[in-house]
Amino acid sequence: MKLLQISILLFLSIFFLNVDAQQNNEAYLFSYFMGNGEDGLHLAYSSDGLKWEALNDNKSFLTPEVGSDKLMRDPCVISGPNGKFHMVWTVSWKEKGIGYASSDDLITWTEQKYIPVMEHEAEAKNCWAPEVYYDEVSKQFIIFWSTTIPGRFPESEKKGDGENNHRMYYVITKDFIDFSETKLFYNHGFNVIDGTLINEHGKYVLFLKDETLLPPEKNIRVATSSELTKNYSKPTHSITGDYWAEGPTPLKVGEYWIVYFDKYRKDKMGGVRSKDLENWEDISSQIEFPKGTRHGTAFIVKNEVVEKLKKH
Repeated sequence: MKLLQISILLFLSIFFLNVDAQQNNEAYLFSYFMGNGEDGLHLAYSSDGLKWEALNDNKSFLTPEVGSDKLMRDPCVISGPNGKFHMVWTVSWKEKGIGYASSDDLITWTEQKYIPVMEHEAEAKNCWAPEVYYDEVSKQFIIFWSTTIPGRFPESEKKGDGENNHRMYYVITKDFIDFSETKLFYNHGFNVIDGTLINEHGKYVLFLKDETLLPPEKNIRVATSSELTKNYSKPTHSITGDYWAEGPTPLKVGEYWIVYFDKYRKDKMGGVRSKDLENWEDISSQIEFPKGTRHGTAFIVKNEVVEKLKKH
């Protein structure tokens, strides 16, 4: 009887989440890459935030064309204020710029653009895991990413993988044509990567990966600020479990914030959820992603966007 009651409660919970999304004419999408990112952008959809199904038979929607390596890793897709989708991604393991393109429907994309955000730094090694976020307060976009500049931050110089010792940097833009100068975004004395932003109750919430190898951290943490570009707090304790995690992406599903991430040493995706962004529950056993999914971005779209993608 107890097992039956639990099953009924689980069914009702998923049912009402689906009803809520349908009533709001919304669905959930997930942008991701596979392998090394050589074949480009993949998309999956979900009605409950738990089970994700690949679109286009799990084939790429967009082939990478910029950068010497021509990769499309860490694809971050957001919907801008006019409904246009904007995407940034990692183009290479060793270059000093990132990729950018936009689309009205996630099928037809603008010409891909290489943005040389770190070309001014002679010693910069890379530009990894870029993220784009539209700030409703300032009505502009922030793009931020992680870069290693050897010797710049000696306090954590020998605690990462090889010579990697990342810090986060950012630029601001309103049109993806003109960009502000590059500035330091997040530095609290440790190797950091895979940042992603939300604004909850007027507070900016930054999810990030502590990339420290010695001693091993490799987990997801949270920092907050009342300002978009500065004064982020020291990170919280890890919100992920006893495994290595990377590529966090948050999504509001019902009353929960779910943060998905890549359990990259286990070749599968994981997730945690919270109602208050402080107390977290691991729900990795409840989520299902297409085989071969690597990390990316979860975002909300109108149902008709998904229906059009299904017909593609």
